[in-house]
Amino acid sequence: MPTTTFHRVGTGAHPVLVLHGWFGDAHAFEPIEPWLSGEAFSYLFMDCRGYGGMRGVPGDYTIDEIANDALTLADTLGIPTFSLVGHSMGGMAIERIAVLAPDRVRALVAVAPVPCGGIAYDSPARQVLEAAAGSVSIRRGIIDRSTGGRLPAAWLDWKAQYSMAHASPEAFAAYLPAWADTDFSMEIIGRHPVKVLIGEHDPVFNAALMDRTYLHRYRQATLEVLEDAGHYPMNETPLALVAAIERFLVKFAEA
Repeated sequence: MPTTTFHRVGTGAHPVLVLHGWFGDAHAFEPIEPWLSGEAFSYLFMDCRGYGGMRGVPGDYTIDEIANDALTLADTLGIPTFSLVGHSMGGMAIERIAVLAPDRVRALVAVAPVPCGGIAYDSPARQVLEAAAGSVSIRRGIIDRSTGGRLPAAWLDWKAQYSMAHASPEAFAAYLPAWADTDFSMEIIGRHPVKVLIGEHDPVFNAALMDRTYLHRYRQATLEVLEDAGHYPMNETPLALVAAIERFLVKFAEA
């Protein structure tokens, strides 16, 4: 049996492993699931340790652990090659998978991703992020800022409360240094096709950051900005996100 919880959408011949972000779990992409092309793709949405169905499972809570759990899942399901989609923290994890198993990865879609060199925050910002593990109101404020301060209060409340309910405080706290401080940029091979998708209202994970990271490190990387989205395009602009993902991945149907 797989060593992680996951669910599958679609039965197509092109497998796609999908990794969630710091505030999500395997069901974070639910708003896009009805519109995915299940005939062309088989999407596998995986929980990181400490999240969702894996909330009570202990771990090291590192990027390497996420990557190795994803590779183990692919092995268990008999999937030799696959494409990858990763959101935020999951964006860093899919880069790690491409480093650890480069010949198994067809293409990568990085959605509002944390780059493989991490993010350097000043001390006040870092303190806010660290305090988020134990505070739903601080999580709500982070979500509000990361989406441009423009979304309904009810959605911000729901997103923050969902995060609190579906991630253990220990895992949430430990994953912060995992994604903010990890740096394996010198290990990037740079040969994989990469589509980077960002929201126009995301103040941190913006075009300037992607230009000096993904577009600099990958020879086949391209950037697309999703209008009317911030850091959570799966919630903000689900149809545009599906279209962008599949327009890119369809080119890599053959292993």
